[in-house]
Amino acid sequence: MKKLIIFLIVLVVFSEAYTQELFLFAEPASNMATNNLGIRLAASAMNKKDVSGINFHLMPELMYGINNKFMLHTTAFLSNRSSSLITEGGSIYLKYKFLNKDEVQRHFRMAAYGRYSFNNSDIHQEEINLYGHNTGYEAGIVATQLLHKVAISSSVSYSKAFDNSSNNKFPSTQSNDATNYTISIGKLMLPKKYKDYAQPNLNLMCEFLGQILTPNGKSFLDIAPSAQLIIKSKMRVDIGYRQELYSNMLRTAPNGFLLRLEYNFFNTF
Repeated sequence: MKKLIIFLIVLVVFSEAYTQELFLFAEPASNMATNNLGIRLAASAMNKKDVSGINFHLMPELMYGINNKFMLHTTAFLSNRSSSLITEGGSIYLKYKFLNKDEVQRHFRMAAYGRYSFNNSDIHQEEINLYGHNTGYEAGIVATQLLHKVAISSSVSYSKAFDNSSNNKFPSTQSNDATNYTISIGKLMLPKKYKDYAQPNLNLMCEFLGQILTPNGKSFLDIAPSAQLIIKSKMRVDIGYRQELYSNMLRTAPNGFLLRLEYNFFNTF
C-alpha cells in the first residue's frame, strides 16, 4: 500500500495533463452550474483499528446548483455499527462562492461553506467527523487555484460537536470542537488532447486531511490518493484510499477505501 501511495503521488506531481477541480475527500471552491442536479452514492469500508472487522458506511447524496454563487447538498448516513445497515442521520451542506477570477487556462476561486449534521449513533472516538459520525456544525473557507495543468485546493474550517442523542451524550472528557484543514492536488491524465466533451476523463489526485482538537491540541494527519473517471461529462466514478500518517487521538477506523458514484442532470428546472 505504501508503494501504491508513493506511485500515485509521483504521478500527480510530475505528469503533464489538464485537470478538473473535482476532488474525492474535500470539496473545491467551484460550484455546480445553475439548475444542475446531481446524485451521489458513496460507500466507505474502513478497517477497525483495535479489533477485526470493517466499519461500512453508505451515504446517498443530492446536490443542486441554486445559482452561480450558491450550491446545496443533502446527505443521509447509513452504517453497520449496529450489526445491520441502518440509517443513523444526515446533513445539509451549503457553499457560497464569493470570489471568482477567470483567465485563459487558469482561474482562482474562493468560497465559504457550512454543514449541519445530526446523528444518533454512539460516540466512539475522539475525532470529530460530521460526515457520518457526529452531530454538530462546521463552517469554513476553501480556495482553489487552477493553473492550466494542475489544480490545487485548500480549506480550513471550525467544527463543533454536540450530543448525538439523549442516549448518546458527548463525553465530557473529550474535546467537542476542532480545527480542520485540507490540501488537495489533482491532474487529468487522459485524454492527452481534448476533442469533445464525450471523451472519458481520467484524473489522479492526492489529498492531505488533518484535524486539531482545539482545547487539548490532539491531532491527526491523513493522506488520501485517489483515481477518478468522468464519462460524457455527466457520470463520475471515484475510488480512493485514506491512510493515517500521524495521530495521537483515538480513532476507531482511520484507514480504508472510499468509492463514490455520481450522475449529473443538466438544466433540470
